[in-house]
Amino acid sequence: MIRQLIRVNLELEGFEVVTAADGAECLDVVHQVCPDVVTLDVVMPRLDGLRTAEKLRSDPRTSHVPVAIVSACTQHEMDSGVAVGVDAFLAKPFEPAELVRVVRQLMHRERGERRDAQEGPSAVDGRHEAGRAGSPSGSH
Repeated sequence: MIRQLIRVNLELEGFEVVTAADGAECLDVVHQVCPDVVTLDVVMPRLDGLRTAEKLRSDPRTSHVPVAIVSACTQHEMDSGVAVGVDAFLAKPFEPAELVRVVRQLMHRERGERRDAQEGPSAVDGRHEAGRAGSPSGSH
């Protein structure tokens, strides 16, 4: 249900969103769509959000992709997330506008870093999903 809420809120703002059912599927999807941002919940089947984030960070193909945790996190989970390289946390329940702000902020930061590295912009986001959200301007 939360995954759908995230999807709808991002799509209403012009993002293209690709979702995955769990952390393991997220890792597969991320390699297929090359997102600009990945959103994860801490509690997910098969592979939790923190372990998924850790795997994304340890893979050279995805180590640059910003990761946001959208979850009701404990302080320990937040500390663990920071330790594995999570870029942002959004506590549930969240305001849809705050979700959009976090994703846009991470997208712009990611694109700026890619430009600095002489790479073109890619596409974006999801959640328990992996996802991809293209910018409202339509670039992917």
